[in-house]
Amino acid sequence: MIWFDLVTPKSVLFFIPIIKEIENRGRKVLITAREGEGYSEVVELLRLYNMEFINRGEFGGAELRDKLHASIERQKALMEFVTLYNIDRLVCLCSVDANRVAFGLGIPVINFYDIPLSDYQTNFKRALPQARLTLPLSTKVFKPFVVPEEIFLRFSLDEEQIFDYDFIDPLIWLKDFKADFSYVEKTLKPYNLDLSKPLIVIREEEYKSSYVDKKYPILYEVLKDIKNLTNSNIIIIPRYESEYLKKEFPFATILEEKVIIQHLLAFANVFIGGGGTLNTEACFFNTPTISTRSFICHYDKYQIDNDLMVWVNTKEELLNYVQQFIKIKRKNRYSTVFSDMKLDIPKMVDNILK
Repeated sequence: MIWFDLVTPKSVLFFIPIIKEIENRGRKVLITAREGEGYSEVVELLRLYNMEFINRGEFGGAELRDKLHASIERQKALMEFVTLYNIDRLVCLCSVDANRVAFGLGIPVINFYDIPLSDYQTNFKRALPQARLTLPLSTKVFKPFVVPEEIFLRFSLDEEQIFDYDFIDPLIWLKDFKADFSYVEKTLKPYNLDLSKPLIVIREEEYKSSYVDKKYPILYEVLKDIKNLTNSNIIIIPRYESEYLKKEFPFATILEEKVIIQHLLAFANVFIGGGGTLNTEACFFNTPTISTRSFICHYDKYQIDNDLMVWVNTKEELLNYVQQFIKIKRKNRYSTVFSDMKLDIPKMVDNILK
């Protein structure tokens, strides 16, 4: 049995096609997940896509002490649970808890990772905590072509343990996706919005994550100005709790229910994102994309260099780009940069099962 530990929304979307390919080959799969107060995106997404899973452990929140406590408790819960099964390998996006348990039980670890550093060069001082705690435990590592192999070698891996793939991660679930404006209309209908106005979709940074130093303020400080200058529908996709967003930004629509967000990204006039995955998805749809992330990683830099995205770190820059981008009339719904990438799921599964 192959164990997948899915602890982020991205990991759910990334591994669904891989899990289905493995199951089509007659192999059994076990999926574990986690949630916690103010953090339910993962399990909601698994339910949205009808994936069977077992919940073990919780998300630890923003404080380091709480994170450590939740991690220790989750490792104990996972250890007791997975020993009930005949697990022959773990596959995950560098889940710290699952890596530690699998390594401790002698289960081979297969990690996928596209962001080992919060940096687009090779500055190892910017190595993410998750990378430090997982990559050295790996039996195999899979990485996108945009991340230099040198970085993974410095995590004490040998060349034969490192497998490249020729695409940026979101392509695996977007390649055959067809955007549908009627889905957007259905999703936004309860909010009584005037859809003749421009649509600006916003995603917060993952500020409770251990790889983010602090909550980056420029996006929150400039939202009212964006509303006043553009007279747009502003849709905020919460990262964690949503009540404080409703109080601080009564002029915005806070999207609480779990929906297939890619339809919104495809038809947004502008996307402003503090993370990575939704930024890349917006780039895939050729949607004018502004990154307010507190750092630039390798795939961010690739998208910036290919004129798919801009990065800002001041309120003035953000406002300027919003006003520029809101006027753009897109000729193409999909980016040609992504169409040149090669996606070979059977080959990836071959290398997982070897």
